[in-house]
Amino acid sequence: MAKRAKPTAKRKARTATRAARGKTAATKKITKPRRPVKARPAVRKPAPAVKKKTRTATPKAAATRAAKSTIKKTEPLILVLNPGSTSTKVALYRGDEQLAAESIKHQQAEIEQYPRIVDQYPMRQKVVLGFLARQRVDVTSLSAVVDRGGLLKPISSGTYRVNDAMLADLRAAARGEHISNVGAFIAREIADKAGCEAYIVDAVSVDEFSPLARVAGLAEFERKSLLHALNMRMAALQACARLKRTLSQVNLIVAHLGGGISISPVDHGRFTDVNNANEGGPFSPERAGGVPCGALAKLCFSGTSTKDEIVRKLTRGGGLAAYLGTNDAKQACDRAAAGDAGARETVEAMCYQIAKEIGACATALKGKVDAVVLTGGAAFNPMITGLVKQRTAFITENFLVFPGEDEMPALAAGALRVLRGEEKARDY
Repeated sequence: MAKRAKPTAKRKARTATRAARGKTAATKKITKPRRPVKARPAVRKPAPAVKKKTRTATPKAAATRAAKSTIKKTEPLILVLNPGSTSTKVALYRGDEQLAAESIKHQQAEIEQYPRIVDQYPMRQKVVLGFLARQRVDVTSLSAVVDRGGLLKPISSGTYRVNDAMLADLRAAARGEHISNVGAFIAREIADKAGCEAYIVDAVSVDEFSPLARVAGLAEFERKSLLHALNMRMAALQACARLKRTLSQVNLIVAHLGGGISISPVDHGRFTDVNNANEGGPFSPERAGGVPCGALAKLCFSGTSTKDEIVRKLTRGGGLAAYLGTNDAKQACDRAAAGDAGARETVEAMCYQIAKEIGACATALKGKVDAVVLTGGAAFNPMITGLVKQRTAFITENFLVFPGEDEMPALAAGALRVLRGEEKARDY
């Protein structure tokens, strides 16, 4: 057999060229069907939806989405105001969900520069507008502005529009100077800018007195109802929840311990009596309480003080402020705990008077008391609650403490009932 000739360089080149052509053709044949992949985004639009349906959400993620869904932007946006003797509380609610809240403290020197309490309203309005600015809320987006109300004529509980007659009464302060008088002015001014209504809910002048409770001892005047009705009613409801009964089924003694002190026998849901926090009862962090009337009469005619100065001394410069130079109950208790004998005696005297007033309320209820309930800012302090409990534990086995105030959600709820049409706003 003849030997095959070795391939020349030329033949090698031709063979390589044919192989390359074959490979290209094969490649084209294989890849041709895959060319549409370049247009895949347009062809596979439904793909993301399929993935979302098949994705399994974790319980935590599901709970978060559920929580967010409860706050609907269609719900009204409500600004809630609650001026206190030493602070201005302000909050935003979307429906019944709180979005933000602050308690803005005021130094005693800042407050004392104003001759009358009502004169504080521009200063306090400024801090409220500052809160809205920090929350990036446009005033015009508000659906309502609500405040707790002040020393008005005796009214029933409920939600009232802030009108000119109400503001005139609060400015005249015919029923007394009180920090709650300030809030309605702030609420009305902001509401006017927002184009919405301003309201008050369960004002401190809610009057459910029994006829006997009105008799003062002098025919020229009578005792008047003045209490921290909003917070006291909330505390009473909390007590009922703890007791697993309704307000109409129980007798309670509710004591609000704040810058002012209100203590009331609550007879099946009605505040049938109360010490007027501006004129009687225990002394408080800044109020004199029931001072000896003979000594007070001498002071009034001594020529050393004007009427306004005496009223100021009784309502803003009495109590702890008079004895210790501070209207901060926590600071007074801290000083007492640190060994300050004067502070200890003053705090104990205040608690003694609180307990004595609770005992008086027990007699108003003929000894039938289901629970003694303490609330308010001073109820956070175990020294105060402990001293009160020592003297009142014999009245009932149920001594309940709900420190702080639930006034903000109660105020928001009062406005919301009106906005939802569940309740009609009253006219003052």
